[in-house]
Amino acid sequence: MSVAQARPRSRGGMSPFLTRIAVIVAGLPLVLFTAYYGGWALLALLAPATLLALHELYRMARGLRPLVLAGYAGALAAVLGAYFGGPEWMLGGFALTLLLAFVFAAISETRQSSTVAVATTVLGAAWIGLGLASLVLVRDLEPDGRLILITVLLTVFVADTFAYLGGRVAGRHKMAPVISPGKTWEGFVIGAIAGVVTTWFALYEDHAVIVGWKAFLLGGVIVLAGVSGDLFESMVKRDLGVKDSSRVLLGHGGVLDRVDSMVFAGPAAYFAVLALTQT
Repeated sequence: MSVAQARPRSRGGMSPFLTRIAVIVAGLPLVLFTAYYGGWALLALLAPATLLALHELYRMARGLRPLVLAGYAGALAAVLGAYFGGPEWMLGGFALTLLLAFVFAAISETRQSSTVAVATTVLGAAWIGLGLASLVLVRDLEPDGRLILITVLLTVFVADTFAYLGGRVAGRHKMAPVISPGKTWEGFVIGAIAGVVTTWFALYEDHAVIVGWKAFLLGGVIVLAGVSGDLFESMVKRDLGVKDSSRVLLGHGGVLDRVDSMVFAGPAAYFAVLALTQT
């Protein structure tokens, strides 16, 4: 979730801003290390993050009776498929959700519509499972996968942070008042500029595949996708009548609140890089 929406002081007495700083100081180095190291370290981070984020979504949507085991299996299989076999195996792993959802819906005893239950299940596995699995695909891109994944992470973080600060200082016009009242167009513009510049600086190497105008374009894609992911989660939470996916990360909300931008930015960056390297 974007930091562009202020929250009241936490029950423990620490302000939301300080809890955000504490989580960032603890979590950002770990995330960047796994992106740099790749391999099993990245898998060890993404697999539990996928299950935790999906658990939060299904808990919020429990009234829709999602078939949680089918969703967990498909989302995890998508991440493992991306790690062991690439995009084809990733999609094959996700397809497990459809099969298991049909089986569980057929044998379950619930008053909920099977269509609604299956749709909620598949939405979660696709949104979160495929979204986070795509980060593995980005890391495996040749020859700059490591650099590009770190760039995606830094761009989303910087854009999110500057959008929050810009909105607090200069925000006047609401960007999406119905689904995310805290976001402003001023904050978005400031965050977008900071994010695009971050991408350009991160990829400013003579041997990098994405350089010059391509770096600016990639930065724009990452920023727009990240904001869209944040707004999408806000829309889902508003529809389900909740504020945060959980409180596991204190002022940052839940795991889903932390990866909502990334599950859109990851796939967008992956396909953008593929397109830009063909031009």
